[in-house]
Amino acid sequence: MPVLSVLDLSPITQGADASVAFRNTLDLARHAERWGFHRYWLAEHHNMTGIASAATAVVIGHVAGGTSTIRVGAGGIMLPNHAPLVIAEQFGTLASLYPGRIDLGLGRAPGTDQRTAQALRRSLLSGPDSFPDDVMELQSYFRPAQPGQAVRAVPGAGLDVPIWLLGSSLFSAQLAAALGLPFAFASHFAPDHMGQAIELYRSRFRPSAALEKPYVMLGVNVFAADTEREAQRLITSLQQQFVNLLRGTPGLLQPPVDSMEGRWTELDRARLEHMMSCAFVGTPDTVRRGLEGFVRRTGADELMVTAQIYDHTARLRSYELVAGLRAELDAALAVPAPGATPEPAPPRRTV
Repeated sequence: MPVLSVLDLSPITQGADASVAFRNTLDLARHAERWGFHRYWLAEHHNMTGIASAATAVVIGHVAGGTSTIRVGAGGIMLPNHAPLVIAEQFGTLASLYPGRIDLGLGRAPGTDQRTAQALRRSLLSGPDSFPDDVMELQSYFRPAQPGQAVRAVPGAGLDVPIWLLGSSLFSAQLAAALGLPFAFASHFAPDHMGQAIELYRSRFRPSAALEKPYVMLGVNVFAADTEREAQRLITSLQQQFVNLLRGTPGLLQPPVDSMEGRWTELDRARLEHMMSCAFVGTPDTVRRGLEGFVRRTGADELMVTAQIYDHTARLRSYELVAGLRAELDAALAVPAPGATPEPAPPRRTV
C-alpha cells in the first residue's frame, strides 16, 4: 500500500472567513497526524476567494507549530512567483524551527490568472521558462555554504530541505527525472497526461544524492461517508467550485446540494467528469475498491488525498474513513491481481 498523505487547500466556505479556514486546517492536521497520515501539504493560490493558503509558508508554520510528528510542506510553492533565495530563506527558517519535518514542493504555474501573476512579480520576464534554472539555484542555497560564497540563505545553507517537483504535464516529469527528485502529479484535477508522465519519469530517472530510485506521488479526490448517498452529496461542493472556476467566477466553497441539475450544463458535466476521473466517492468499501484499482494501475508510491468538503465535521469523517482503510488496502495489494505476474517489490527510500 502506498503512503497516504493530505493535501489541504484551506477552503474558505460560504458564511465563514479565512480565520475559520485556518482553524479548520490546524484541526484537520492534528487529526491527520493522529490517524497516521504521513505528510500534510498546503498549496499556493492567489486571488482565489475560496482558498486561504496564499501565504503558504506562513500557513505551513501555523500547522507545523500545532502538530508534533507529521511532515508539513508545500504542494506547492509556485516558484516563478518568487526569487529562489526568498524561498530558500523561508523554508530554511521552517526547517530550523521544525527539523526533519518540512517538505518543499515546487510548481512552475503561477497559481492564478495572468493579471494577478503580474501583480505578484511586477514583471513576467521571469516565468515558467526559467523554472529549471530557478530549481537548481534554489537547490544550491540548501547545500553547505562554500568559502567565499557571496550570497547565502541564512537560514537555509546546509539544511538540505527535501525538494519535490509538481506538475500536470510532461515537463516537470522530465525535469524531476533529470535532477533525481521525487515527482508529484496533479491527477486530482488534471489527469490527462498522468500515465505518460509517470512512465517518462520512471524510465528517465537518474539517481541523485536526494533520491536513489524514482518516487511517484499522485493526487486523488476522496469523498468518503457512511452512505453512498451522503458521499455523492458531499462532492457537489467541489463540483460547484469547479463549475464556477470553469466559468471564470471562482468563489467561496458552497454547501452541498441534493442534485447538480440546473447548476451545470451537459458540457460542464462532461468536462468535470474528465477532470475528476481520479476521484473516489462512496462508502469505505467503494473507496477501497477504487483506490486499490488506481494503485494497481499506476504503481503510486504515495497518494495525496484531498477533499473539498463544506462541513468540517464531514471532512474529518471522510479522512478518518480513509485512514481506516490502510490495513485492508495493504492486504489487498499484497496479493497480485488475477492474471498478473508477481514481481519482487523494489526497495523504497524514505522521502
